Amino acid sequence: METISTLTFALMDAPFEASRTTTVLRLIDSALDKGCNINVFAYEGAVYLPFALQEPHANAVHGHDVDEEDHPLPREWIAALIDKAEGKGLTLKWVNCGLCVDERGAHQAIAGVERGSPADFWKMSVGSNNTLVVGTN
Repeated sequence: METISTLTFALMDAPFEASRTTTVLRLIDSALDKGCNINVFAYEGAVYLPFALQEPHANAVHGHDVDEEDHPLPREWIAALIDKAEGKGLTLKWVNCGLCVDERGAHQAIAGVERGSPADFWKMSVGSNNTLVVGTN
């Protein structure tokens, strides 16, 4: 019987701030395709990645309305990854640092996101085959 690998990611960048976040979400998507369980620990500004109140916007500079702009929202990407994991019988555990949530007022997260602490990141890492920490500049 083949053992399922578990990978843990720690993210720190707020939404729309750096391409690192998009790259990590692509890595998570690829790991799910390979049959891996995923843990994510969102720290600092990354607790806003699954923030439920994100809204798309128009772009007057390009002359686009909301629908034409089709502005991507990280909360939608994360929800899609959670659904993808579930559909494959895998786990995608997303934990927002509760201290960071409180500091930033980011209490309204999408379904499937848990509140935790840095101790959760340690536990996830210990139980994983590999851990990638994606820091900020």
